[in-house]
Amino acid sequence: MLVLRLLNVVAPAYFLCISLVTFVLQIFLFIPSMFRDLSTTTPLLSPALLHGALFLFLSANALGNYIIVIQSSPEDLGKGLNLGKGAEVVADWLDGSRSPGSALPSTHFCRLCARVTQRHDHHCFFTGNCIGSRNMRNFIMFCLYTSLACLDSLVAGMAYISAALSMSFANPLAFLNLLPHSISQFFSGALLSSEMFVILMLYLWLGIGLACAGFCCHQMLLILRGQTRYQVRKGIVVRARPWRENLREVFGKRWLLGLLIPLQNVGSDDCRQKEK
Repeated sequence: MLVLRLLNVVAPAYFLCISLVTFVLQIFLFIPSMFRDLSTTTPLLSPALLHGALFLFLSANALGNYIIVIQSSPEDLGKGLNLGKGAEVVADWLDGSRSPGSALPSTHFCRLCARVTQRHDHHCFFTGNCIGSRNMRNFIMFCLYTSLACLDSLVAGMAYISAALSMSFANPLAFLNLLPHSISQFFSGALLSSEMFVILMLYLWLGIGLACAGFCCHQMLLILRGQTRYQVRKGIVVRARPWRENLREVFGKRWLLGLLIPLQNVGSDDCRQKEK
C-alpha cells in the first residue's frame, strides 16, 4: 500500500514535468524556429502561428480535463449515492468489518482514495484519483488531447531536428535509426546536448501518445458495450443496452461542447436522474 501511495504522488509529478518541458520546447524552441521561414507572405496565416494556436488548444484541453478529473472526486456514500449513514459504512470498510461488495453493484470502495466510486472503472495513478461516473468523460478527453498534443509535439520536433541536422525523415527507417546514430554522435562531441535532449523527447512523445491513444480506444470500446474495466476484471455481467444509450450516459446530449471545451459533466444530468 505504501508503494501505491508513493506512485500516487510520483506519477502526477512525472506527468506535470513532461507537460512543462513540452510547453517550454514548443514556445521557446519549435515555434520560434518556424518564424525563420520567410517564404510565407501572410503573417497571420504563417505556419508558426497556426501551429502555436493548435498546440495551445490541445494543451488547454488536455490540462483542463486533467484538472477536472482530479477535482471530480469519487462519490461520497450518503451524498451521491443516497445511502444514509455513509460515514459509518466507510468506517466499517476501513476497519475491515464490512465487505466492499456489500454496497450497490455499481459501486466500488478504493482504499487509496478512502471513498466509494459510482460505476468504478479503475484507479488512475497519473491523476491520483479513481475514474468513475463523475469524471469518465473528462478522463477520455484527457487521454485524447494528450495523445494529440504528443503527436503535434512529435511532428514539430521532427521538423526542428530535420532543419538542425539537415536530415530527412522521408524514409521511415530514418526515425528508427535516429536514436542510436544520435547517441554515437553525442558521445563523440558532434551533437549538441540540446539537440540530443529533443531527440530523446521525440521517442518519449511517441510512447506517451501511443499509450494514451490506445487507452482511449480501449475505454471507448468498453463504453460502447456498457462496461467498465472493473466489471470486466471481476467478471460482472451487465445488462445489454443500445450503444447510443451507453454513449449518452457518459458524454451527455451536448457532447460536442464537451469535446471542444473542458467542462464537467456536460449534459449528463438527465442520465443521473434516470440512475437515481
